[in-house]
Amino acid sequence: MVRDVPRLPASWDPMLRDFVDRHAAMIRELANGFDAPLHLLFPECFASNVAAFRRTLAEHRIAGRIYYAKKANKARCFVRAAADAGIGADVASIGEFGEALVAGIRGADIGVSGPAKASDLLRLAVHHDALVAIDSVDELKRLVAIGQQSGRVARVLLRMAPATQRSSRFGFDPSSLHAALGLCASNRSALSLEGFSFHLSGYDAQARCDQTGIAVRACSAARAFDLAPRTIDIGGGFAMSYAGADDWTAFQAAHRPDDYHGNKTFDGFYPYHAACGGARMLEAIVAGVPEGDSKPLAETVREHGLQLMLEPGRALLDQAGFTVFAVQGVKDLDGYGIVTVNGTSFSVSEQWFASEFLPDPELLPTERERGEPLATHVPYRACVGGASCLDSDMVTWRKVAFPRRPEIGDLLLYPNTAGYQMDSNESPFHELPLPPKLVVTLDGTRPHWRVDRLSTLSGA
Repeated sequence: MVRDVPRLPASWDPMLRDFVDRHAAMIRELANGFDAPLHLLFPECFASNVAAFRRTLAEHRIAGRIYYAKKANKARCFVRAAADAGIGADVASIGEFGEALVAGIRGADIGVSGPAKASDLLRLAVHHDALVAIDSVDELKRLVAIGQQSGRVARVLLRMAPATQRSSRFGFDPSSLHAALGLCASNRSALSLEGFSFHLSGYDAQARCDQTGIAVRACSAARAFDLAPRTIDIGGGFAMSYAGADDWTAFQAAHRPDDYHGNKTFDGFYPYHAACGGARMLEAIVAGVPEGDSKPLAETVREHGLQLMLEPGRALLDQAGFTVFAVQGVKDLDGYGIVTVNGTSFSVSEQWFASEFLPDPELLPTERERGEPLATHVPYRACVGGASCLDSDMVTWRKVAFPRRPEIGDLLLYPNTAGYQMDSNESPFHELPLPPKLVVTLDGTRPHWRVDRLSTLSGA
């Protein structure tokens, strides 16, 4: 009996699906003209995702602020879209801070996160009135000194260690948090405690609801120090779906090591379907009842006069881009092939997590093939290798079921790669060009594109 080939077809935004189906010739022309892998970006999808989070906050009558976690994608168009939408940016370096300012985000709308931040970054944050999430007593003391030297008051969140993730290296445990509150109380001329923050690994909405309940109690406890924090930053980690529920369930049940080149195995995968992702996950968090409480979180937040701050990255980039590789060779093996493309796995960064980006890449039909019945094609299974000399440089280890044998010059489309995949791990290894990012607008009768220009701060 022949086993069915595991597949994981990607979910596509109808607008992007229409773009690919109707404008394949434009995609081929761009791939040929730039002679490199391409990242195509769609800021309209980013704006739509922002609007969904805002609706959820409004429906629950919660005062809230959205900060785009810039680390999720280096493209300037998205931080500019954040500025246009009136949301903030979460940054963790001087470079990201500068990019946010250049894109039009005010310093007061920038949140600075990360452990043991460089003093230069802390000074920049203080001078621009940014909100700084502090991770340790040592860092808080450095910020006090900077505030005293500058004559400015630093705006501060105290990052709490996750109550259920004891191995995390981030945040204040209860005893050090008490010491930090004392420092805030005794240095009011240099510090203004605005609230508490946390970030949880994983995608459990109830865990975030529970941790927010702990943070609400911390706001109340701070009153013993004559402090009045009113902001709780619940961080990011909002899941998103790359594929449908049935397809993801079927894939997990069907795939096995011999579906991967070299019988490659992985410790785990991103959950490529989320029944409760994006703004729906925020809905589950605020509608949930924190452990030890008796009423929904949204009601508690309102009663205490608090506001929520959130830092989505991947979830704001859902459907906001895809990646295009050109085929530059095919090697036939026993029962499958290896397709080599004109880029490397550094441009699909799930490999950074020792994992695999699982949604099926698509073979873009040629003009000759458009409208042909599928029966005219002979299916072909192949993994996808990068153009480097590294044996481990596999863009896709899985033997994907393509509708036919790819040929030199064909294009492979990797769907929904804007969130963390495109550039987290990019490298000009072998002096290969970094894939250019092209911003596509779909607000007219014909799509328009432009190169995403970074500011001079990035040396571009």
